[in-house]
Amino acid sequence: MLKFLLVIAVFALATYLTIRVIQRRGLLEQGPQRPSARPSRPAPKGPKPKPCIVAPDDDEDFLRDLDRKRLHPDDPDNPPATT
Repeated sequence: MLKFLLVIAVFALATYLTIRVIQRRGLLEQGPQRPSARPSRPAPKGPKPKPCIVAPDDDEDFLRDLDRKRLHPDDPDNPPATT
């Protein structure tokens, strides 16, 4: 039984090393180049998509302004809060 496992291990090692040598030499490319079933489409041309809208709780400027208003309510740059 031990001899059988040793043969399997040597065969696996030899196979692995053979494949590594082939890959390093560049003999094994991406595989056979076969024509694709459908042609690729060119990139769409037109207006760029709008930038993502950031939620107020993710907007750093908004949060910084809230902290400033909370910490300095007497600041003359702060407009009076309307509720």
